[in-house]
Amino acid sequence: MTTALIVYGGYAKHEPRDTSELVAGILTDEGFTVTLSDTLDSFCDSDLLRSFDLIVPNWSVDTISDDQANGLAQAIEAGANLASWHGGLTTLKHAATSLLIGGQFLIHPGGIIDYPVHITAHDDPITAGLDDFVMRSEQYYMHVDPTNTVLATTTFSGEHLAWIAGTVMPVVWTRHWGQGRVFYSALGHNVADFDIPQVTEMLRRGMLWATGKALS
Repeated sequence: MTTALIVYGGYAKHEPRDTSELVAGILTDEGFTVTLSDTLDSFCDSDLLRSFDLIVPNWSVDTISDDQANGLAQAIEAGANLASWHGGLTTLKHAATSLLIGGQFLIHPGGIIDYPVHITAHDDPITAGLDDFVMRSEQYYMHVDPTNTVLATTTFSGEHLAWIAGTVMPVVWTRHWGQGRVFYSALGHNVADFDIPQVTEMLRRGMLWATGKALS
């Protein structure tokens, strides 16, 4: 039996419960037994976290305590696996979670806009066979860890901040933290974003990759 823990909450406009239930459905279809939690205190018990094959933080634009952030990071370092998206961990502004996920959200110039997503790792199983596409959502400008393995990027036009015109920003990546695997996608502001097939498919494959499952 493969198990996953989804911890959701924080910023209401990210629709944390609805997006978590959507992702829980994806995991259930892949044979996971899914537990949903609405408290960050779930991260305090690293032994409990390590009993799950996959941990999915979907908590954004909020504060996280040292005990919560360090408990999660220690569990991944010890061999638990993690997958997250959009504001999950990247907007919590804690050093431990920023290092763990491999990025820190800064701004999304222009708010909800049309922007391109370019698949850059065509041989990676998470992105193989997927085409470039256009999102209408928040285009995340982030500080990104150079040790990430980048799978997809976006390029800023400069329309909303002229001095970042041409900046190429990672959107989807994988990384390792100690013995654990980490997948992150900046896509998925709300449920509607998952109507774009590539958004859902990269997250589905990324969650499978994180747990070491064969991708199909």
